[in-house]
Amino acid sequence: MLKMINIDRTTSWIGRIAKGALMIIGACALSACVAQIRNHGYLPSDEALAKIVVGRDTKDTVREVVGPPQAEGLLAASGWYYVRSEFQHLGAFEPKEIDRQVLAISFNDSGVVTNVERFGLDEGRVIVLSQRVTTSNVQGTTFLSQLFGNLGQISAEQLLQ
Repeated sequence: MLKMINIDRTTSWIGRIAKGALMIIGACALSACVAQIRNHGYLPSDEALAKIVVGRDTKDTVREVVGPPQAEGLLAASGWYYVRSEFQHLGAFEPKEIDRQVLAISFNDSGVVTNVERFGLDEGRVIVLSQRVTTSNVQGTTFLSQLFGNLGQISAEQLLQ
């Protein structure tokens, strides 16, 4: 006598494996649609920045408090920059930058802190989030930009006197 294979049991077993595989594939596909946030770079904390005193601290003390910079000023090495970016990764799409903050610490020629500024992004535009400066606000402004900046502030009455 020949043995007969029970086809119903075999198709039932294959059906369960197929359903399990489809569920695993579906779970993987859904997990790819979950946004993942990744941070890049380093930005010192507000507590660390509060320890920096404008007009007193130097490059050495700043390096001790907040660490070495990610970038320095190109022309005169007059500033240190710390940058932190936040990117959103969603599935197979290109990562999108959702936040960026830049901390700029400026120094004078003798290496003393003259300015601490934090910049951010708002709809693609750079905005100042916080700023601590010394009393001199003409640093970095050339003579020509000061001259041309005052042209629109002179009235005809002042010229005739």
